[in-house]
Amino acid sequence: MISGLGLRLTAPHPLRPARAATAHRGMAEAATGAVRVEKVRGRSALTRCFARYPLKLIAPSKVGPASCDAVWLYALTYGGGIVSGDTISCTVSVGDGCTAAITTQASTKVYKAVDSKCSEQLLEARVGEDALLVVIPDPVTCFSTARYYQKQVLLEQGSNCSIAERMQEYNVIAMVVLLGPKLRHIQDKMQDEVKSLMSGQLRPPTSGGSLYTTRSQPPQRLQRPPLVASCSPFGRTGTGVVARVAAVSTEFVYSFLRDNLAALELFLGASPYAAS
Repeated sequence: MISGLGLRLTAPHPLRPARAATAHRGMAEAATGAVRVEKVRGRSALTRCFARYPLKLIAPSKVGPASCDAVWLYALTYGGGIVSGDTISCTVSVGDGCTAAITTQASTKVYKAVDSKCSEQLLEARVGEDALLVVIPDPVTCFSTARYYQKQVLLEQGSNCSIAERMQEYNVIAMVVLLGPKLRHIQDKMQDEVKSLMSGQLRPPTSGGSLYTTRSQPPQRLQRPPLVASCSPFGRTGTGVVARVAAVSTEFVYSFLRDNLAALELFLGASPYAAS
């Protein structure tokens, strides 16, 4: 089976509504879920929460301390997974100055394909000025004969190698998108962490022996680290960072996310993946 973690953390500048509004309306008509978070009496509040089969949305009354201005939502699927041919599409709107977090209670299974039908998950979010949306799901785990499409994922075409062959022992992939000045300190920390992590893991091993001893020894093969990551800034003024992570197990990814996203507790009232 192949597992994946998909994350999108955004705290952008004012919306560019012209093109986004048209696409948002088209998807909203066929959506299985719709969420709207707006300011009510000065606090972030859930003003719309719609879901229909196979999606279920749960809004707990309390996650963090009462002083924390954040709305939490749990996205679930009936039966604990996505059946062949199911399409889960959700539109999310987070108003100006609001904070929202969407997560899951456990990993989402994608069951085997029947008659080659593909299962899909689509998420479209609109985030207002000085707002924060954090999407922190557990892994999506596909059965070996499943067919699955996720809108945020880009697959390279024209390759003769299967996904399993290309990933080798790396069974988990994750992507983190950090956008906006509110998350600047998290962006800087993650970039420094990835630079330090990869410079240490990918440095070739050296020998402390003499020149003659080194020459007589066969060259040492570079061992693959259990987790590899990269960070790239984006945006006209460098206000965004995208991190890509691959690991041999979900435990390594969870550890990376806990360390680098711990500062989100200031906004959410709880640290993402703290109990994972």
